Amino acid sequence: MSEGGVILYPTDTVWGIGCDATNEDAVRRVYEIKQRADSKAMLVLVDSPVKVEFYVQDVPSIAWDLMEVADKPLTIIYSGARNLASNLLAEDGSVGIRVTNEAFSRRLCQQFRKAIVSTSANISGQPGAANFNEISEEIKSSVDYIVNFRQDDMSRPKPSSIIKLDKGGVIKIIRE
Repeated sequence: MSEGGVILYPTDTVWGIGCDATNEDAVRRVYEIKQRADSKAMLVLVDSPVKVEFYVQDVPSIAWDLMEVADKPLTIIYSGARNLASNLLAEDGSVGIRVTNEAFSRRLCQQFRKAIVSTSANISGQPGAANFNEISEEIKSSVDYIVNFRQDDMSRPKPSSIIKLDKGGVIKIIRE
């Protein structure tokens, strides 16, 4: 990933397509692989709440409470994203960030030392793949590396909950 590569990897939810979230060329490749308009933002994974401050100008205080009490994977959309590829952000300059607590994806983020793009491993508009066997050959053949972990896991994890925090701490539920 450090040279702009794109990976297919298991996350704390479903399998994802990932890359260096600070590399515009790598992010562009993910949009191309997904055949997705780059006006649709993608989220990123980080390994600890402390990292959120590096990628968000002003983290609302309620965000810390939400991260602490979340009992399942939670993606929070923040205004004022920074230090990320500009083509990763929504038109309003926001970004979705999830602090992963799952051992593998947390270790991946720790070793990479940067935010990692995490978007579902499917062509845009097609059903998401709950496990590795449901990922299309088109996706598998488009990435640079496929992580050889949890490929035989047939569980059907759910995507994360998504909430948007607007300035002033207003919470909007995007996906439960």
